Amino acid sequence: MIIASYLIAGIFAGLTAGLFGVGGGLVVVPILVFAFELQGFSSDVLTHMAIGTSLATIVFTAISSVISHNKKGAVLWAVFKPMSAGIVIGAVLGVLTVLQLDGQMLKMLFGFFAVAVSIKMLIKPASNGDKPLSSSPIFALVGVGVAWVSSIFGIGGGTLTVPFLSRYKIEMKQVVGTSAACGFPIAFVASLSNMLLGHGVEGRPEWSAGFVYLPALLGICLTSVYFAKIGAHFAHRLPSKLLKQLFSIFLMLVGIRFLIT
Repeated sequence: MIIASYLIAGIFAGLTAGLFGVGGGLVVVPILVFAFELQGFSSDVLTHMAIGTSLATIVFTAISSVISHNKKGAVLWAVFKPMSAGIVIGAVLGVLTVLQLDGQMLKMLFGFFAVAVSIKMLIKPASNGDKPLSSSPIFALVGVGVAWVSSIFGIGGGTLTVPFLSRYKIEMKQVVGTSAACGFPIAFVASLSNMLLGHGVEGRPEWSAGFVYLPALLGICLTSVYFAKIGAHFAHRLPSKLLKQLFSIFLMLVGIRFLIT
């Protein structure tokens, strides 16, 4: 049952990563929290483990998604490069912030975040803007903020990057593709930081590398990498309005569940 939950999490993570460029963390974190609760993980580290493991899975999901989007010319590397410079700083700051919070506080914060993202997706769907592309320093600063928030909640940053890039004269397919690309450095730096800074913390289960639970990482990656390609394929062929609405409803339910427990 637990292994099946990891595989299912990987399917949804891959699909959402490819479709929306969100990295899949908003799906993976709640599933991992529930799975870790069933396994009897310590409440002191349970949420930290879910966030760290989610970020590690996004490393592999993002690679698969970016390759698919790049083949279709949907990754703006001129935007990615300056953002990635800020992402490295923000990702480390985010992990350091998480270490200062207890497990229950993290669950509450994630709940509020999920509800907020859900409401935004329901009332204001992403649309193409008309602003010209900004200079590199602007993108670097945004990268710091996006990576900081993403590292706290175990996500790939798409929930922030997509709305930001949508303000500019960029096609939506390129917005999603570039957002997916930004998810890789966020996840890589943050997951590495979770492994190093979480090493030696008491209460972690066996088969853990810092705050990354290796069995869950393996199970999720077995399905997420493949389904990220499928998601990216449909992102270029199908309208995503209905899927975004369903995804936002799912987030709302998850957020409420986190807030009342």
